[in-house]
Amino acid sequence: MLSALFIAVNTAMIAMEAYFFNLIPALLLIMLLAFFSIDKLILLTVFLTPLSINLKDTDAGLGLSLPAEPILFGIMVLYLLKVLHEGVMERKILYHPVTLSILFNLFWIFMTCLTSEMPVISFKFLVSRIWFLVTFYFLAIHLFKKFSRIKQFQWLYIAPFIIVIFYTLINHAMHGFEEKPANWVMTPFYNDHTIYGAVLAMFIPLLICFCLNSKYSTFLRWLSFIILALFIVATVFSYTRAAWVSLAGALVVYLIMVLRVKYKYLLGALAVATVLGTIYSTEIVMSLERNRQDSSQDFAEHIQSVSNISSDASNLERLNRWSCAIRMFYERPFFGWGPGTYSFQYAPFQLKREETIISTHAGTGGNAHSEYIGPLSESGVLGALSFIAIALVITGTGFRLYYTLKDKEAKLLVLGTLLGLMTYFIHGAMNNFLDSDKASAPFWGFTAVIVAMDLYHREQKTEEVQVKA
Repeated sequence: MLSALFIAVNTAMIAMEAYFFNLIPALLLIMLLAFFSIDKLILLTVFLTPLSINLKDTDAGLGLSLPAEPILFGIMVLYLLKVLHEGVMERKILYHPVTLSILFNLFWIFMTCLTSEMPVISFKFLVSRIWFLVTFYFLAIHLFKKFSRIKQFQWLYIAPFIIVIFYTLINHAMHGFEEKPANWVMTPFYNDHTIYGAVLAMFIPLLICFCLNSKYSTFLRWLSFIILALFIVATVFSYTRAAWVSLAGALVVYLIMVLRVKYKYLLGALAVATVLGTIYSTEIVMSLERNRQDSSQDFAEHIQSVSNISSDASNLERLNRWSCAIRMFYERPFFGWGPGTYSFQYAPFQLKREETIISTHAGTGGNAHSEYIGPLSESGVLGALSFIAIALVITGTGFRLYYTLKDKEAKLLVLGTLLGLMTYFIHGAMNNFLDSDKASAPFWGFTAVIVAMDLYHREQKTEEVQVKA
């Protein structure tokens, strides 16, 4: 009876060109999953994320990815109500070093929302960060108590992403695989080639480890190899130089792990490199200014253009954004201008001599292009340091796991996941995408894998954990 009534009403609505009634069955399914099978809803959300359509409203500072973000918001509300009512968050998750670093970062984002120049935008930024963390980190850790769920999570992002890759390559082929169309041929699924390339790079180390997993069937290993080849081709044709650099950096990290270089020595080397870079910054800049190779369709020339800060518009604009962020930091060093407000506040801090042909004063040109410098301008010194702390704690946990895990499959999974995160930490020096569901799903999901492996799968064989789960 209800079905017949729905069909009759929906037919009438379609006749009146009102199509929203068609969404009701999908909404009912999502509601049922939310109340009776939240784990399946999380996995469905992961699957939908690469296929979600980005809607932007830059004037209001609000953006939405449909249908993923409304589902994420609903999951967040249900989870927070459950935590407040039942206190369900496990203590060992709550007190894990990675969680503590994330919670401090969230706390400081909240504090700087209170002092923000644009509170509405800042609180929207905070809420979106929370709904990403609730689904892809806190609930994902619970999901990953069962080892097989980790691989399901990862494959459920890879599978729809393959659809996006084919869509992008076919669209790009219609434009002769030229460099300029590479900036937008992945729309409407991904905003531009930089975030598309960043996500591609994150999954390449993981796919390599899938190919090497002896517990996979021969068919699945060959399938992983074919998908890996597709991801590499897509990365090349994305013309995303930062993605290429991040993969090279991940290879260096892998060699460090194989050579078992102690983490404290790495931190020392990083500190020394930072000091030397500061001391010899003038000489470094002069050397870079001698490179006049612009971005190009030629692969070798395109790589060479990475360090061109004399004529490459993209690189020069990135330097312009960083300079603005640093000037904003100097003016408000402790609380910053407010989370998510950079693109609306940086224009007065531009210097005429640093502007490029792609500079804008309208707040339409995006963010600070750095996961480290951006928070410095928006949330002050503690905003930047708290994110760096997250990166260091995740890396330290991943290194320790890789050195101590005995099970080969678990070890490979940690290796691929950690190297995927390394590509983002390196890429994050040149771009920032954690305000997007497209990057947040793999980033926080991979982080949840590292924590879950540390909490639940460190001392047991993965097969034993699956039986108990």
